[in-house]
Amino acid sequence: MKKVIDESVQGSVLAIESTLSNTRKLYIESYGCQMNFSDSEIVASILAKEGFDTTQVLDDADLVLVNTCSIREKAETTVRKRLEKFNAVKKTRPHMKVGVLGCMAERLKSQLLEEEQIVDMVVGPDAYKDLPNLIQEIDEGRSAVNVLLSKEETYGDVAPVRLNSNGVTAFVTITRGCDNMCTFCVVPFTRGRERSRDPQSILSEVNALWEKGFKEITLLGQNVDSYLWYGGGLKKDFTKASEMQRASATNFAKLLQMVAEAQPNMRIRFSTSNPQDMTLDVIETMSRYDNICKYIHLPVQSGSNRILKAMNRLHTREEYFKLIDNIKKIIPDCAISQDMISGFPTETEEDHQDTLSLMEYVKYDFGFMFAYSERPGTSAARKLEDDIPAATKKRRLQEIITLQQKHALYRTKQHLGKIEEVLIEGSSKKSDAHWMGRNSQNTVVVFPKEHYAVGEFVNVEIKDCTSATLLGKAVGYTKQQ
Repeated sequence: MKKVIDESVQGSVLAIESTLSNTRKLYIESYGCQMNFSDSEIVASILAKEGFDTTQVLDDADLVLVNTCSIREKAETTVRKRLEKFNAVKKTRPHMKVGVLGCMAERLKSQLLEEEQIVDMVVGPDAYKDLPNLIQEIDEGRSAVNVLLSKEETYGDVAPVRLNSNGVTAFVTITRGCDNMCTFCVVPFTRGRERSRDPQSILSEVNALWEKGFKEITLLGQNVDSYLWYGGGLKKDFTKASEMQRASATNFAKLLQMVAEAQPNMRIRFSTSNPQDMTLDVIETMSRYDNICKYIHLPVQSGSNRILKAMNRLHTREEYFKLIDNIKKIIPDCAISQDMISGFPTETEEDHQDTLSLMEYVKYDFGFMFAYSERPGTSAARKLEDDIPAATKKRRLQEIITLQQKHALYRTKQHLGKIEEVLIEGSSKKSDAHWMGRNSQNTVVVFPKEHYAVGEFVNVEIKDCTSATLLGKAVGYTKQQ
């Protein structure tokens, strides 16, 4: 993962070598957050049972699916360009069908399917189990759509197909939806209300991954700290649960403990956290288990209390500082990353300086930074004028990025001279003679291959660094093999 990223949209073609003798070819591209990539694995699993093998060759595809993101305007623009490409291919393959999945499907269903007529099928994030019926519809020459949101669906009973997998790391989804209603965000409208997955199905998936040789999992959700299992249903309905259900409920700290104890030799990460929902028991659980990585992605979005209130972020600058202080006190070597938005409506230079001063206080290890992009349907779009000039947004964003690069280098320098455990994930992008892996703090580490192999835990002495990467030399295997 890069330490400094100023765009969220990263496309990926997902493919798998199927052992089934299926006759149709499925081509999937995913954009946006990790949840979309995880969802594509669920889709591939469902369609494998319907006679589809996946392919990396677009010209071979009978069905093309794009798993989309609506979080920023650029994400939707990128997807539209890809749909133009697919429709051009379709002219030479008239039997090929094109479908849109995910958040953009939910938001623009009528426009994509009826007005522009650029897709054959539109499927929302909670409707993937209906894909067999929808494909039958388009096979019979009709367009198909299902964007209904669910109060129960978690796909806990679907074993995801691990697409484009390195065989070492995997995502395990634990929640779906979001209740936080940040004024800039479309997720509550495109993915619905929060509901959590049965912890026993999560443990079964984690155990199965270990049996298959995976060494690290990331527990995934729009807001993992809101995880709450009391027998099923929406989180907001927990108050209606019986006394027995409330007493036996599993929160995120308890789930972390269960997963850590179930596979003590497997690394555990999680994403994403929300400052208003992260509790001390989560931090304390992290500190007790060596296999829970010392890294928290903790989006703040702004350092200004006035802007945080306008965003409906239910924490203040001071409360965020207190949380950071507790993390550093309980887990001194914990790495922390951020999401930051520049140019939110009404943002002043003073508000911007508050953001920079917050960054100076925390000194994040890395971050994901963006200029504000108005999203139709959100509270901010309805109630606030997008009144910050593009040039001002760009300048403020660059100042945030520049400061983050400074802090990232400060953080990587703190690893110099240390011996750290690294899980080898694959070859370095820049050199076939070097391995790439990550330490507990999620920092990329590169070192000579020698006799080591993918999937091994190796002790690496850190000898040099950039703001994004640690460079070192392996000094032997760790005890964890």
